[in-house]
Amino acid sequence: MKRGNKNIWLLGGSSLFNDIGSEMVTPLLPFYVSSLGGNGAVLGLISGMREGLASILKLIGGWLSDFWGKRKPFVFFGYLLSSIFRFLLILASSWKSIIALVSLERIGKVRDAPRDVIITHSTKKRGRGFALHQALDTSGGVIGTLLVIFLFWFLGFSMKTIIIVASLISLLALIPLFFVKDVKTPPIKKSIIEGIHKLDKRLKYFIFVSAIFTLAHFGLYMFLILRAQEITGSIALSLSLYAIFSLAYAVFAVPFGKLSDKVGRKMVLFLGYVLFLVVISGFIVAFNFIYLIVMFALYGLVYAIVQSNQKAYAADLAGKMKGTALGLYGAVTGLVNIPAGLIAGLLWDKSPLAMFYYIFVIGLISLVLLYFVKEGNEFRK
Repeated sequence: MKRGNKNIWLLGGSSLFNDIGSEMVTPLLPFYVSSLGGNGAVLGLISGMREGLASILKLIGGWLSDFWGKRKPFVFFGYLLSSIFRFLLILASSWKSIIALVSLERIGKVRDAPRDVIITHSTKKRGRGFALHQALDTSGGVIGTLLVIFLFWFLGFSMKTIIIVASLISLLALIPLFFVKDVKTPPIKKSIIEGIHKLDKRLKYFIFVSAIFTLAHFGLYMFLILRAQEITGSIALSLSLYAIFSLAYAVFAVPFGKLSDKVGRKMVLFLGYVLFLVVISGFIVAFNFIYLIVMFALYGLVYAIVQSNQKAYAADLAGKMKGTALGLYGAVTGLVNIPAGLIAGLLWDKSPLAMFYYIFVIGLISLVLLYFVKEGNEFRK
């Protein structure tokens, strides 16, 4: 196996174990919050905070990795932090403490940009590389979701016991990292402001478009789980639908990553944005379990098309300061999750349909903005 492919498989293995732990906790959060008195606004705030408050650390982590010319230490430190704060969720006694601990757990995302730089330098086929890593990551989500259903529904484990098990599994993510070959580049001794200023204007516009799309996309699946519970009346069936979403995401990530390497990122992303609008329309009129199965599978397909290919496009336009560029992408799209989740939560409390109509309009605006994105040529190399 080539060194680059080995790096991607090892990093994917770390993400797989981490995501098993993460996705054992994520689908339980709506019910955990509700049990502690939280409403839709609280859920929206948590959904946004999971990615938003700590997102600036993605930028700082990426910039520091450029500044020092090393990536691997940030990746290791990030996974370790996530496992520790995930475990501390068992101490939550109110929805306010959940907000605090979930936000601290996401500080571990400092690993993202340095890890993505390793992937960027490990393969010329970035669409496939990012998609392969994402597929392994999402496979962990499928396993984690099925595991939480088994532990919660069939064995009757409490939520706090499941969180403990999830945290222990997450620690296994550290093992593959010992075998990852770090990507060391000449240190770029620029301030973070200088680094951002020198980034390609096409990249900055693409980040803007991605941020608008995130206003609609954010952590929407948490609300979709609640929507499914409203329709089915069952927590177990709702968690099963989440597993279908994750499975579709994992299965189709690599094929669409390869497709973007061949035909370009913009065309593939355009398809993903259109399909997103179809899915949101579907949830507006959803009425039974069979219908929900189709919608959750299609939403998994949206993730497969959009998530890794947006990141690959950012890498195409990143230039020499790839850590700073990928960190800026992660920081901006992450910070947008805060207002996105809060607005969606407030609308949910008023009317779930009002939230879906709002999301549809924002998704349509982002589709129009995507039309004006100028695609880079680096993906063809």
